[in-house]
Amino acid sequence: MKLSGRSGLETLTAFEARDDLVTSFYLDTDKSRMSKKEIQVTLKNLLTAANLQVETQAPAKEKRDSLCRDLELISDHCAQNLGILNAPGLAVFSCARRNFWLTLELPHGPRNRVVFDTTFYVRPLSAIFDRYSRICVLLLGRRDAKWYSVFMGEIKLLESLTSDVPAKIREGGYEGNESKRIERHLEARLHDHFKKTAQATFEMFRKQSFDRLFVGYEDNHHADFEGHLHNYLKEKIRGRMKSRVGDPPARILGEALEIEAQLKKSEEAEIVQKLTGELERGGLACSGLRDTLHRLNQFEIQTLVVTHNFSKPGRICPTHRFLYADEPKCPVCQKDTNTLPDVIDEAIETALKRNCPVKHITPPSRLDRYGHIGAFLKYKV
Repeated sequence: MKLSGRSGLETLTAFEARDDLVTSFYLDTDKSRMSKKEIQVTLKNLLTAANLQVETQAPAKEKRDSLCRDLELISDHCAQNLGILNAPGLAVFSCARRNFWLTLELPHGPRNRVVFDTTFYVRPLSAIFDRYSRICVLLLGRRDAKWYSVFMGEIKLLESLTSDVPAKIREGGYEGNESKRIERHLEARLHDHFKKTAQATFEMFRKQSFDRLFVGYEDNHHADFEGHLHNYLKEKIRGRMKSRVGDPPARILGEALEIEAQLKKSEEAEIVQKLTGELERGGLACSGLRDTLHRLNQFEIQTLVVTHNFSKPGRICPTHRFLYADEPKCPVCQKDTNTLPDVIDEAIETALKRNCPVKHITPPSRLDRYGHIGAFLKYKV
């Protein structure tokens, strides 16, 4: 099923494996960037490495058999469905011993990985929810209004409203008096229509709690309508729509997604520009894998900034959980460090555990010149 709400995440979080191990599987299936053959090769290599990991870790036979069965089920599922899958990403969660199975189609490609643990690995799902904004699209006409929810590439009609507003009347009576009376009547009805729409929008926000408001008006009524809109909602207007009330949802969705993509691109560019500006003037920022990990170990990082899907092997101290690019021994305790297949993933998880925001930047960007990773700092030592 598609990842469209938090119900799947809540199901995974609530699952209790007790003493069993569970399998979390993520695969980048974005066919706009990769061929079907490339995806198949990645899948094969991923499952081969996962089976080898089960054998080398050698848990108790019951757990090992369960994990092997998980991988068999995942392999069978991919063989049957990968060819017809249109989603950019796929996630599978399995615990054969508990007869648990859940597949999720993801709105963008994740890092390819298989994770065995006592709980399901759901942090990538949390990152997806942070990545996508909940958008309310309001389309306003002279007599009617419609509200749509846009989230993770899907659109849903929330509500519609129709008011008793007469059509425009151009012919007036003697010396235009009748025309002026009709015009005042029309303005009063339009005023009531806009006021009802504004109130309904505010009530919808209280129920839906959307992040952004995209609006589209007929006859350039934006100034008249927005005068009735709550100031808090005015601040949430981030997009102007050309779509109209009677347009099909597919057209409305396409325009909303285009605006959202432009906003995200602009926001990411602003973050990178701010980061590089701080770096160039020696301000509160760092870049590159080695320095960023050092700052993270020192609890200096305020916000972590990383290229989307950037990956690097590294090492971790088993005692202090400090992260390193290639230190064979922890400089703090002199104990041997353990290898990590992806130190970037561990850095992101560490930052999130410390309530540090993580900003994922779509490549290519200026961040690539600075080692694909950097951070805003709280202070300098």
